Amino acid sequence: MWPRLSIVAGLLTGIAAAALVIGGILLLAPVPGAAPTPPPQPSASLGERPSPTPTPSASGEASPSASASGPSAGPAAAFHVGETAPSLVVPQVGGGTIDLANLKGRPVWVNFMGTYCPPCVDEFPLMNRFATRHADDDLVVLAIDVKEDEGTVAAFAEGLGATFPLGLDADGTAAAAWDAVALPVHFWIDTDGVIRDGALGGIGPDIMARGLRTILPGVDVQP
Repeated sequence: MWPRLSIVAGLLTGIAAAALVIGGILLLAPVPGAAPTPPPQPSASLGERPSPTPTPSASGEASPSASASGPSAGPAAAFHVGETAPSLVVPQVGGGTIDLANLKGRPVWVNFMGTYCPPCVDEFPLMNRFATRHADDDLVVLAIDVKEDEGTVAAFAEGLGATFPLGLDADGTAAAAWDAVALPVHFWIDTDGVIRDGALGGIGPDIMARGLRTILPGVDVQP
């Protein structure tokens, strides 16, 4: 009698244990259609910063924020805007010397150019017009030819009727000091000898007028 009861009790115990195992499996099984729980993400360590969010530039295009080492060089840096203009002492076509230091107190427009350069040819009539129009505003316009002989430059100036002085940078030293690596290039210098604007060549009257406004305060400069 007792052995049978022991057998029955053992069977019941086994059934109960099996039921507990099956129930646990059902509880742990994912519900159909439910999204899986994402694994936990590691938190940022001390000193880490999230990547900067792009901010719109002046042109409306997205550009990355300045890095810890400072903002990347833009147009203002390329033309040394806000800095004192480098020294400029070169022979003048027709005789004499052009010395920028002697022009301090007057607004000056410096153009590095070459007679072989099509944009230089196109710009000269426009520069002539501005030089004549703003002569009473004490404006000085200078064209500095890079690495050409005086005869070539003199013929070029005469053919285009230049109304302003031309200088000769025979070995390119002046152009290098001004970082004028491409021709033509323009710099607008105020009465304190500080560069206020700059532009690569092939420009029209609108850009020229913009540059002149930075060195002719209070003057109505029209293209």
